[in-house]
Amino acid sequence: MKVNQLFAGLMAAVLLASAPVMAENPGKKVAKTTAKATTYTVDATQSVLNWNGKKVTGEHYGTVNISKGNLIADGGKLTGGTVEIDLRTITSTDLKDNKEYHDKLIGHLKNDDFFGVDKYPTATFKITKVTPKGGNQYDIVGDLTIKGKTAPATFPATVTTSGNTITANGKATIDRTKYDIRYGSKSFFSNIGDKAINDDFTVDMKVVAKK
Repeated sequence: MKVNQLFAGLMAAVLLASAPVMAENPGKKVAKTTAKATTYTVDATQSVLNWNGKKVTGEHYGTVNISKGNLIADGGKLTGGTVEIDLRTITSTDLKDNKEYHDKLIGHLKNDDFFGVDKYPTATFKITKVTPKGGNQYDIVGDLTIKGKTAPATFPATVTTSGNTITANGKATIDRTKYDIRYGSKSFFSNIGDKAINDDFTVDMKVVAKK
């Protein structure tokens, strides 16, 4: 009888000790709810890239089409994406009223001195890191590929989401020599004087993507 009482006492102690654990860990597992990443497809008809290049004696500027890509958002926040740029569509808006000079400039930009579009018709930008800065402001880091050469690019951007649409606006400064575009660069040709073209050019982009 005493043995049975002792056994019963031990069982009771074990059950009491394990009761809180059983309460905290019920047999049914509760799945955690996490935001699902959403992929938005770039709308090429509403997206555009504006470029600006400067030289000692002036500057040129124009547009080039964004052909395709996607932006990825998680919980309404930008997390990634890829954009493809069709360099064959490059045009100069500052020379739009002078067809002869416009065509001469664009022909030069398309040849091997610059973008070599016959061999490299597109450039791509792939986002590798997105840092939220508060509100709809972000710092974006990615790999930019031009003429088969890839180098990192970083720029601030404003990203807004409305309904099924996400819009990203940003401006980046690009060093063309990182992509083996050296024509007219003082970094490689020190004696070219007033024919020098700045190594850096800027791209001001608007990317519109939809679900």
